[in-house]
Amino acid sequence: MLDRYLWGTASRLSPEAAVPVVDFVEQNECLGGAGNVAANMAALGARVEAFGVLGSDEAGRAMQGCLRDARIGGKGVIADAKRITTVKTRIIARHQQVVRVDRERQEAVRQETQEKLLRLVISALKRLDALVLSDYDKGLITDDFADRVLSAAHQLKVPVFVGLKTKRLYAYRGARVVTCNSKEASLLVNQTLADEQSFEEAGRALLAHFGCGAVVITRGEKGMSIFEESSTEHVHIPATSFEVTYARVGQAGIERGATGRQVFDVTGAGDTVLSVLALAAAAGASIVEAAMLANIAAGVVVGKLGTACVSPRELEHALDEARG
Repeated sequence: MLDRYLWGTASRLSPEAAVPVVDFVEQNECLGGAGNVAANMAALGARVEAFGVLGSDEAGRAMQGCLRDARIGGKGVIADAKRITTVKTRIIARHQQVVRVDRERQEAVRQETQEKLLRLVISALKRLDALVLSDYDKGLITDDFADRVLSAAHQLKVPVFVGLKTKRLYAYRGARVVTCNSKEASLLVNQTLADEQSFEEAGRALLAHFGCGAVVITRGEKGMSIFEESSTEHVHIPATSFEVTYARVGQAGIERGATGRQVFDVTGAGDTVLSVLALAAAAGASIVEAAMLANIAAGVVVGKLGTACVSPRELEHALDEARG
């Protein structure tokens, strides 16, 4: 999907309704959704090949340009004349999001398009160190699609890392890691997650269901919880971020004794967690080590406005801060 930003200033209310009038200044766009996962990995030095479906439209062409700018291979991205490219347009004024407009279709992609994409993914598996499936529930990844991709990856011993944005419980059996946030985990297990015991039960239930190596539940300001098939105890990692007012954004001077970073915009934080977790694990880190690194990276990204990536230098600096 394409994340499009309209930037402007707002100093008055509309006489037509109690809404701000935004005077347009500029427009820019970047990779969103699974594209943001790819962009984060590329920004950290990985060689990335993207797979997916776009519409044959202006937004699709803009997204292809964003892929090229990020040096991400796009041969696996199919333009389908019968689809539209998913676009999320955010209007920003005075460093705050005024409104977001989504343009998308969520029905399943055509069978012939899915089969073409499957062939591209499966043929590429033999040269991949890892496969990341970022499922935003827009009609591309069906249970059959996920099952066939994971079966092929398993045969070639390619680890699969999954980010969920869906209420479906039937896909992704055998993944190396499945990640979701606390709201998604609550929906998947159909119970309220209010304390450590409920998170423990949810994590174990998801582990058993997916038959995966690990489940990572991100918990916003409460950090994240890691459940591994090989361990009876889950690991909780505290967040590295905290809420502050917008007036603090961009200012230096958080005391060294303070815990965490300023939170400005949580857009894409889950994408950063998935990308850094997968990249670190593919490079040889344990899942807990990879999750700790992903947690720190997410703490950097939420200090930025809009869809953003973390650079190696920023991550190194954040690691130095975390060590104290």
